[in-house]
Amino acid sequence: MALLRIEKNNGIATVSLNRPEKRNAMSFALLRELVHAAKQIKKDRSIRCVILTGEAHVFSAGIDLADLNAPKNTAYAAWELLKPGQSLFQKAFLIWQELPVPVIAAIEGYCLGAGMQLALAADIRIAHPDTKMSIMESRWGLVPDMGLTRSIKGIISVDLAKELTLTGRIFDASYAKEIGLVTHLDESPMSKAQAIAEEMLQRSPDALAAAKQVLDAMQHEPKKSLRLEKIWQLKLLLGKNSKLARKKDKNPEVQFLPRQYK
Repeated sequence: MALLRIEKNNGIATVSLNRPEKRNAMSFALLRELVHAAKQIKKDRSIRCVILTGEAHVFSAGIDLADLNAPKNTAYAAWELLKPGQSLFQKAFLIWQELPVPVIAAIEGYCLGAGMQLALAADIRIAHPDTKMSIMESRWGLVPDMGLTRSIKGIISVDLAKELTLTGRIFDASYAKEIGLVTHLDESPMSKAQAIAEEMLQRSPDALAAAKQVLDAMQHEPKKSLRLEKIWQLKLLLGKNSKLARKKDKNPEVQFLPRQYK
């Protein structure tokens, strides 16, 4: 059985974690599939928005500790932590931040540990109010090592990030919305995610890629953000989809071309 289920429909790719018997816990194999799927999506310029979710109304209960502690994986995990550059644990999540398309997380059930770190790598998070959430690695005597220091930056204040990380507290999505960790609460996260994605489909795919990169730079590379605004604006003005966007504003039937830029 595939550990990820991917459906493409009208420019929207829905990527579902597919280990329902394990509450979509992250195994090493699933982490590798997440990297592979993101790379394939990046190459497919017909995809204009991604929705990340989990099968069986559960986002993810976190890392699969049995898989992590299996003897066959011990040496592999050590190498991933020792080698230069991003580890598999970081890349599997941060790669979704780096996609040139918007990524929306539709969250239900449990969003714990590694599941939380995947959700934080999305651009927008929509959660059912009763979802149980936690940055829970401290419960296992571990530190979050899946890109949290980059993905949570600017979403909530540092003191709150420390409190939630140090306590490993489990909280519901209503509290997450109150502190800004979740973008929207909805009784049907997938329906809300689909509605936002379809709204984005009315915009130039190149403009979406540019806006995501510029806003991410504002958060992570502020010295580059003003220069990126200028560079992207020039690229967009020279591109074909910008012209089509102005036509589409008057005639909704106008269709965009596939994304021109990476």
